[in-house]
Amino acid sequence: MDFLTSSTHLHITTWVIALVLFFVAALASKSKGIHMALRLFYILIIITGGALFIEGMDYNMGMDYGIKFILGILVIGMMEMVLVRKAKNKPTAVFWVLFAIFLFAVLFYGFKLPMGENFLA
Repeated sequence: MDFLTSSTHLHITTWVIALVLFFVAALASKSKGIHMALRLFYILIIITGGALFIEGMDYNMGMDYGIKFILGILVIGMMEMVLVRKAKNKPTAVFWVLFAIFLFAVLFYGFKLPMGENFLA
């Protein structure tokens, strides 16, 4: 298995685990430990995404991968805002909506790019 394939699978695995942890933390009443584990996965997502971004330069699609990278950072930001505002008992509806929009955009954009998995083929 070459680096490109393994890093893509590692990236997908980290964000799937992070999404599961996020929803568990959002539904749990006390989620401090889960939230800390989720922050570790944020770092892993950024590292593996950065590796894919560097690999994306070989496809001469740096801007497209850069946009996806920024969308991914926005998703992580909205996840963090939801959990922090929930812990402070502040309204989170706007951040849930932004999270859903950014998540849809980053998934659509990521699977459309050349290193993405093509589920329709």
